[in-house]
Amino acid sequence: MLSDGGRNGGRPRKEVIAPRAFAYRVDRPEEDIHLLVGHSYDRPLASRSAGTLILEDTEDALTFEATITEEMQAVSYVQDILRSIRAGLTVGISPGFRIPPPRAVEKAEEVTEEDPSEGIALIRTIFQALLYELSIVTRPAYDEAQVEERNWQPSPKGLLLPKRHASARYR
Repeated sequence: MLSDGGRNGGRPRKEVIAPRAFAYRVDRPEEDIHLLVGHSYDRPLASRSAGTLILEDTEDALTFEATITEEMQAVSYVQDILRSIRAGLTVGISPGFRIPPPRAVEKAEEVTEEDPSEGIALIRTIFQALLYELSIVTRPAYDEAQVEERNWQPSPKGLLLPKRHASARYR
């Protein structure tokens, strides 16, 4: 849910990410994408250009695998986010993206009305988006998108956050 649920007189708004909506940048390895803390580029955790972030956008889900290197594990904000994840306080994943302009993509998004039998919300469906980053956040826009410490595995390079199962995805 992206709004106050209509409590202040407006209609509730929902957002849906269509399958492979992030494919444009994800399928181009030369496009750098980052894993951040709280959408803050001054708190990076991993990136494609550093070789520590692997992304895949499939029909089922956008998945990622991030390696938190030993050097990064020594940084104070990284220690803080790891402790926050361990405590269960900051476990959401939130995508940072932009919608391409209509001159570049004719139908990148669409707004429709919810089926009246289900509610009165406006639903924004995103068909194509330019993904720039994923962030570990306290409260994600998409409840299913989460990171869990129990999925981490030792790696020669550092901690590994593996690709997520389709049950924990953006769609």
